[in-house]
Amino acid sequence: MNLKFLLSGFLLVVLIAACAEDEAESSLDVRLKQTIASLSKSGELSYFIMPDSDDYEALPNQDPHNPITKAKVELGKALFFETGLAQNPKLAACYETYSCSSCHVPSRGFLPGRMQGIADGGEGFGDFGSTRKIVEGYREEDLDAQGTRPLTVMNVTYVTNTLWGGVFGADDKNIGTEDQWIGLAEVNHTGFVGLEAQNIEGFDLHRLEINDRVLNDFNYKNLFTMAFFDRPRQDRYNPETASFAMGAYLRTILTNQAPFQDYLKGDSKALTVNQKQGALLFFGKAGCITCHNSPSFSAMEFYAIGTKDMYEMGGLNTAVDDERNFGRGGFTLREEDMFKFKVPQLYNLKAYVTFFHGSSKNTIEEVVDFKLKARSENPLVSDDKIALIPRDLTPLEKSQLIDFLTNALYDDNMDRYAPTSLPSGLCFPNNDALSREDIGCD
Repeated sequence: MNLKFLLSGFLLVVLIAACAEDEAESSLDVRLKQTIASLSKSGELSYFIMPDSDDYEALPNQDPHNPITKAKVELGKALFFETGLAQNPKLAACYETYSCSSCHVPSRGFLPGRMQGIADGGEGFGDFGSTRKIVEGYREEDLDAQGTRPLTVMNVTYVTNTLWGGVFGADDKNIGTEDQWIGLAEVNHTGFVGLEAQNIEGFDLHRLEINDRVLNDFNYKNLFTMAFFDRPRQDRYNPETASFAMGAYLRTILTNQAPFQDYLKGDSKALTVNQKQGALLFFGKAGCITCHNSPSFSAMEFYAIGTKDMYEMGGLNTAVDDERNFGRGGFTLREEDMFKFKVPQLYNLKAYVTFFHGSSKNTIEEVVDFKLKARSENPLVSDDKIALIPRDLTPLEKSQLIDFLTNALYDDNMDRYAPTSLPSGLCFPNNDALSREDIGCD
């Protein structure tokens, strides 16, 4: 009898404790959701909810010249990974060996698996792109290697003007910059928005081509016909339509299965208590939301924060006078824009191997520490020029913020955006002998 009484008492205590915990968590949820809603641009929690990837009408910032269709998305997906587009390499050794996805690996947050992406002139894949190296016979200046770490193509539908400096696109931030639409930016005179403009320029820049071999030998002609049936035949099979297809596909790459997205949609158990506390810090004391305020936690704004450039980290084919080091100022040539870079999105940071435009940080903790310290590490950018302000977080608060950034914003199923095979039958994302061995593709 006494044992039953003691057991009943114990169960009652456990039940009361569990109820108290649920009540405390419910109170935390109320506070967090109210905070999120109050800091959204619409005043609603739903502002931060991403649409389904196949809900094409809900995808923002579409180019009116390029309405999204399923046929375009399917074509664009294949083209993005297609190594057969590598028709114009510097040397024959790299013919049909690289693709857009050589530098945008899904499992690495659609970024390189190393500090710097290399397309033409690179070989090998290693662990998701980690060991790509220079092909014998290529000089450093021959490489198609970015002088800044590329931005991810995840959640790019929330971006209007692309690249770190916002170079591409005739709309939004580039209205009034027409005098600088020269060189790479000349494509802006088409009137296309950032993604479409960048893709078109990218065909030449990355030595890709749409030719008879791609269309006929690799079986792409029918896919182009279905995607662009409303265009005259003479205008249907070219880099512009290929770029439009890739633009349509890229806008569907959304991290809409991340736990934080599930939480916003009503699943209060999608986040741990620790991650919810981290979210409160993100939207509050840590000040992250001040700049990272779109649904993807990006922003079409440019700020100087004083991180190191790629040349300082040992990057290839770049130097101290590389105009890309100047960020927005390298494009506009305005003094007030110098060393300012676009606010990047924050989902799937867990998959990144480097951070910032110069790949100057290797962990999320290093990024957080740098932001909290708010001191320039770039010899060309003084502390009084950076947009950051010092902030103090306790060790517990910092760990909660990092937990939120690392795990709550991590969509672990990005491979759903990659094809299982290509119309050409070639290996991807790379097709050189070393990569095929690394990938296990014959």
